[in-house]
Amino acid sequence: MSDRFKMDGSGKKVSIALIQGRDLGDPELNLKITIEQIRKAAATGAQIICTQELFNTPYFCKHQETCNFERAESIPGPTTDIFSSLAAELKRVLIVALFEKRATGIYHNTAVCFDADGCLLGKYRKMHIPQDPGFEEKFYFSPGDLGYPVWETAYGTIGVLICWDQWFPEAARLMALAGAEILFYPTAIGWSPEEKLALGVAQHHAWETVQCGHAVANGCYLAAVNRVGFEEPIEFWGQSFVSDFYGQVVARAPSDEECILTAECDLAALEGMRQIWPFFRDRRVESYSGLSERALDRERKIYE
Repeated sequence: MSDRFKMDGSGKKVSIALIQGRDLGDPELNLKITIEQIRKAAATGAQIICTQELFNTPYFCKHQETCNFERAESIPGPTTDIFSSLAAELKRVLIVALFEKRATGIYHNTAVCFDADGCLLGKYRKMHIPQDPGFEEKFYFSPGDLGYPVWETAYGTIGVLICWDQWFPEAARLMALAGAEILFYPTAIGWSPEEKLALGVAQHHAWETVQCGHAVANGCYLAAVNRVGFEEPIEFWGQSFVSDFYGQVVARAPSDEECILTAECDLAALEGMRQIWPFFRDRRVESYSGLSERALDRERKIYE
């Protein structure tokens, strides 16, 4: 982070924006519309702006097809060059989620973070890779190998996780312990027709609730940005949202429309919450060794 962008954290409030969109059938058009939406968000005062997962492509993981590897791109590359310039022009922090080609045969689901001077702060590679009907991600993505980086930006300290990562409390906790004040989750989640009929309300409730729980347990803001639209057989449920550190949803997008969702994050109030609810202080780290195991025998002692 450049010195000229450092800010006094006392009483600091940060405006964030989530770009909830749909696939328009053309990568160049997806890119064009996303840039337009980012400009609109910046014009309203948003300081940190985040795209949805795989923002410039359809959700191609519905089927196993090798032709989809042609959608991947290098990082840095042409797309990241565009967003680096845009971040510097607008003086905004940008989080961009795209399909990374690391090498032939090695691909990642990746989010890239640019500071408000256009500097590439780093990238996060999705760590938890799902495999379900309609979500054939293990065919496409190698698991992330960069750990859980946290970036001090011009407007706050942030961490970025991607979609399936949002179900794992360990990931959120590690980023919060490293100082993250706001967690961003670029996402592509939805229903198949039969799931929506039987479990749609319950699945959405679980998705939102577990993330609000991360916000409470880690004393941070949490912003999840989903896509909308029907990409057979998946109906993406939108409803991007921002939770405060008490697990209260302070902003929520519609389920079926593209939108720019904005919210204000009070980082001074967050610091105050961490002081009166000192979860980090009271952690019994010496008793958690079992968390590094895949499973535990019921009778096994992990702490003496």
